[in-house]
Amino acid sequence: MKLYCLSGHPTLPCNVLKFKSTTIMLDCGLDTTSVLNFLPLPLVHSPRLSKLPGWVSKDGTINLEKRELLDLSTIDVILISNYHCMMALPYITEHTGFTGTVYATEPTLQIGRLLMEELVNFMERVPKAQSATSWKNKEIQRSMLPGPLKDAVDVWMWKRCYSMQEVNSALSKVQLVGYSQKVELFGAVQVSPLSSGYSLGSSNWIIQSHHEKPMDQSSLKNSDVLILTGLTQMPTANPDGMLGEFCSNLAMTIRAGGNVLVPCYSSGVIYDLLECLYQFIESANLGTTPFYFISPIANSSLEFSQIFAEWLCHNKQTKVYLPEPPFPHAELIQTNKLKHYPSIHGDFSSDFRQPCVVFTGHPSLRFGDVVHFMELWGKSSLNTIIFTEPDFSYLDALAPYQPLAMKCVYCPIDTRLNFHQVSKLLKEVQPLHVVCPEQYTQPPLTQSHRSDLMLELQPPPMPYRRCSVLNLPRRELANSLVPSEIKPGVSVATVSALLHSKDNKHTLQSVPKPPPMPPSKKRKRVIEEPPVALAPKPMLSGAVALEAFLATLQKHGITEVKVEETADGHILHLQAEDTLIQLEEDGTHIVCDSEPLRTTLRDLVLRFLQKL
Repeated sequence: MKLYCLSGHPTLPCNVLKFKSTTIMLDCGLDTTSVLNFLPLPLVHSPRLSKLPGWVSKDGTINLEKRELLDLSTIDVILISNYHCMMALPYITEHTGFTGTVYATEPTLQIGRLLMEELVNFMERVPKAQSATSWKNKEIQRSMLPGPLKDAVDVWMWKRCYSMQEVNSALSKVQLVGYSQKVELFGAVQVSPLSSGYSLGSSNWIIQSHHEKPMDQSSLKNSDVLILTGLTQMPTANPDGMLGEFCSNLAMTIRAGGNVLVPCYSSGVIYDLLECLYQFIESANLGTTPFYFISPIANSSLEFSQIFAEWLCHNKQTKVYLPEPPFPHAELIQTNKLKHYPSIHGDFSSDFRQPCVVFTGHPSLRFGDVVHFMELWGKSSLNTIIFTEPDFSYLDALAPYQPLAMKCVYCPIDTRLNFHQVSKLLKEVQPLHVVCPEQYTQPPLTQSHRSDLMLELQPPPMPYRRCSVLNLPRRELANSLVPSEIKPGVSVATVSALLHSKDNKHTLQSVPKPPPMPPSKKRKRVIEEPPVALAPKPMLSGAVALEAFLATLQKHGITEVKVEETADGHILHLQAEDTLIQLEEDGTHIVCDSEPLRTTLRDLVLRFLQKL
């Protein structure tokens, strides 16, 4: 069993597992932080942005080197855990020769489709004057490009954004799976998605073989290997505290007559922000303040959030059967406090009034409607931009817009598990081995003294970095067992192993193979064969039923049998053959002078016993 690690980003994983002759890709997240190296794409011409210094490639193209850790066309299956971790899917399904199947839950597929459509829309509605690839050459990059682009790593791997045709083709390969549904993969393994609680439809995938002990599908307990990715990027920021700070800064800005800009994704944290504001609006006297959600997929995103009840917590599930919408933003829309628009053009321009709160994308501030609002509101100190997404450095995101008069507030809200929570989880589920990104095994560089911001496990976790290949351990000893059912519901198996005891923990380990024989110094052409290991004698289990055994003896011509009952069982005296058979609870003894007869009686006894 091997794990190929194709991504070095701990919250945007892309791993490939080779297990039971099946090649499975686990997620394909798209790291978009490289856009911070480029200028924003404004919807309308911006004199200020157009005057910023840039670098334009002359012309021509070059052949870029290709490096691959493994052939992606050999992948049989792709398992998607959440919609943020499928954004690179078109690059894999459309450009690598992939012919397999993609499995995802319905919320993951539908919201992932919306996010891909939004990304393509952001790119295509601002056409570029030209395209070039010569700048990706390492010599040109390091000698001619401005910083920080000259120091960027693996520039040759950066690709143009995919098209809607590629998106539709990629998503046509997705097969939907329901909550806790078991899916057979080629008869080799079985996979099943369980709710991870991160977002609508987000899943922990259970991968198991038919030949091993079935796992409890309601938990991750007793797993052989647990692959741990996607922990919080902000371990020191409490989400509840950040929500409170978000609301207070928003209220202060509105009361001062300013506008609030919230660059965010169109699904995920925005639902929590709207729910928090729903409870906060009246107490903060913000009832007349308009809230705008601007995105090509705004309407679809808000609708999808209300229809996947099985992926929500119990309180929100019960509302569906009342019936009430699980999220309160439906009421905000009905009361006209929240309005959504596909873009800043059309109806929005006529309905727009200030002061207001605008939720729009993209969080990188490099494309989307947010670029227009940065140009519109950036010159006034009354306005505030509140960053809630942790994926991008807010200082790097703001760099092209400096000098900036508007206030900036950083309230990163990351609802993924933190290190304290995951340590508690691992103590409960007790996996044999944990695989995680290298970043989780050491404190953050900026807080090297914080040992609580890392994983400290026994045995230590198996860390990986980008392009590493791990040999995952398996229970080889358990795999070698051949259980035999001795009665309904009870099976036993024999085992030969070494018992390792330490710290009151006892572990059975496989017997090591004997070392190879050293070559003989004598110059004789003699084939030195290792000694043949004798197979252990089978153990016998069961009981010899007296009446059935007597009937069997009679069928074989042994009719004169005297039965004597003893404290431990019975003694059978075969008078004509002058033979005794002792049937006891823990053994059977045959006393006979004739070897052929003894062998025959032994075989008859064995018919009633089970070999282990």
